[in-house]
Amino acid sequence: MTTFVDRVELHVAAGNGGHGCASVHREKFKPLGGPDGGNGGRGGDVILTVDQSVTTLLEYHHSPHRKATNGKPGEGGNRSGKDGQDLVLPVPDGTVVLDKAGNVLADLVGHGTSYVAAQGGRGGLGNAALASARRKAPGFALLGEPGDLGDIVLELKTVADVALVGYPSAGKSSLISVLSAAKPKIADYPFTTLVPNLGVVTAGSTVFTIADVPGLIPGASQGRGLGLEFLRHVERCSVLVHVLDTATLESDRDPVSDLDTIEAELREYGGLDNRPRIVVLNKVDVPDGKDLAEMVRSDLEERGYRVFEVSAVAHIGLRELSFALAELVAKARAAKPKEEATRIVIRPKAVDDTGFTVTREEIDGEPLFRVRGEKPERWVRQTDFNNDEAVGYLADRLNRLGVEDQLMKAGARGGDGVAIGPEDNAVVFDWEPSVMAGAEMLGRRGEDHRFDAPRPAAQRRHDRQAERDDSLRAYDEFDPFE
Repeated sequence: MTTFVDRVELHVAAGNGGHGCASVHREKFKPLGGPDGGNGGRGGDVILTVDQSVTTLLEYHHSPHRKATNGKPGEGGNRSGKDGQDLVLPVPDGTVVLDKAGNVLADLVGHGTSYVAAQGGRGGLGNAALASARRKAPGFALLGEPGDLGDIVLELKTVADVALVGYPSAGKSSLISVLSAAKPKIADYPFTTLVPNLGVVTAGSTVFTIADVPGLIPGASQGRGLGLEFLRHVERCSVLVHVLDTATLESDRDPVSDLDTIEAELREYGGLDNRPRIVVLNKVDVPDGKDLAEMVRSDLEERGYRVFEVSAVAHIGLRELSFALAELVAKARAAKPKEEATRIVIRPKAVDDTGFTVTREEIDGEPLFRVRGEKPERWVRQTDFNNDEAVGYLADRLNRLGVEDQLMKAGARGGDGVAIGPEDNAVVFDWEPSVMAGAEMLGRRGEDHRFDAPRPAAQRRHDRQAERDDSLRAYDEFDPFE
């Protein structure tokens, strides 16, 4: 059974926003108490958060579909809907978030670091929030927006200061078990280690982490063996340690050729040229191993490597090795740039930025004008097209934004097709410039004259008398012989 997973594809879906409510307050002796529809609640987000207690992506390997809860719709009596609950997904330290194309979206390093993988939709406004001096009793409400939906890839890259690399059975697991308190599985056959092991080493005042990278063999960078699955775990390390077997039973291998093979695989993988290297000649407690180590040591030192002869079994040379690693780790930490305080960058919108674009397309020889922009696309998603008054409200908003003016400048004529949104999800209609829509045909859009304040009795008597005087004056001035 798989117990360690370091790469998964996750299908995330944020919660949808709740719809706004269109309601009129009703009370005894107050048949028209005004709009009181509440707003819809926002949908929940899907958030990835680093948790130090999590070490693998196994949970998401078995359950790759994750969805946050939807927001509740608004209700009458000015009651807003409940917000959807955020879905927090714990991930290991060192998790990289990518899209399906392989582009890095986030690099999550450090406990508590978080990333919103899918954002919940906004809740729709109720008719109480849409009421104004001109629109006293809106007969519509805005719809909630759908939440983000998509696929992401999670890759785990072990966060360690030192990475042990080498052939299978070179003694990496044995070495990490004696340098730290880690207790990896150790056996005398290749590919004993199937997952990276992580340990903590203390050398003087320096504390650092060390990890072994299993399964590196010739062709690992092209996918042979297990190496390609774990090469990503050396990317974050500050120091590389080549663990070379001086007591191998394979006649076609020796420490120098092993080193050349592993270096070739690291070069093929890329991105590790600037890491300092140390060579460890392991198993010098074996007589033949000691002799072979003395033979190749000078050759390795001529290449510029610092060489240490150790034995994980006999605990030979471990103290010197741990302090040498601590020295390199301390230098690497000191060379890292200090993190600057978070700065707030304000980028004001350009004066000529309308917030949307209008482009002309040709569909089967017919012109189509596509409108793209955050506001118009959001407004379309919020509109209930079964309600004429809501459609009229959308037309008002688009005209105030300047969409109609830009369509005219782009050459649009009456009857041309206009699409708002992307190709795969757009609202298409035939454009008629300056035509009143839906509710405006019924009068001034969004107004209900039943809510007009009654005129005083004296004013009503004055208006009736003025109407009678106008009628008599018109009768006196009428000449039937003209």
